[in-house]
Amino acid sequence: MSDVNERITEKLNSSDVVLFMKGTPLFPQCGFSSRAVAILEHLGVEFGSTDVLQDPEIRQGIKTYSEWPTVPQLYVKGEFVGGSDIMMEMFESGELQALLEEKGVRRAA
Repeated sequence: MSDVNERITEKLNSSDVVLFMKGTPLFPQCGFSSRAVAILEHLGVEFGSTDVLQDPEIRQGIKTYSEWPTVPQLYVKGEFVGGSDIMMEMFESGELQALLEEKGVRRAA
């Protein structure tokens, strides 16, 4: 396993919900990342994030890791869920909430 894949795996293991995004939850650097953060905050789940703009290796490596060409990328319990469009569709249909419950992800206190 390459160094970048090991780093990605470590990040995925650090939290039940992980968002690879452009910017930070407080200062998203693109509309798609902003939408992804808003969805997760609305659902009230704690999540870890990684700013891919600060790490070019992760920025490219996450695309290879997931075989998904864009960022943001959402992972729940280490499993790739999708980007912001998929997150929005799943949120609107109730699938995202169901997935989080099924995986045992608790709401933030």
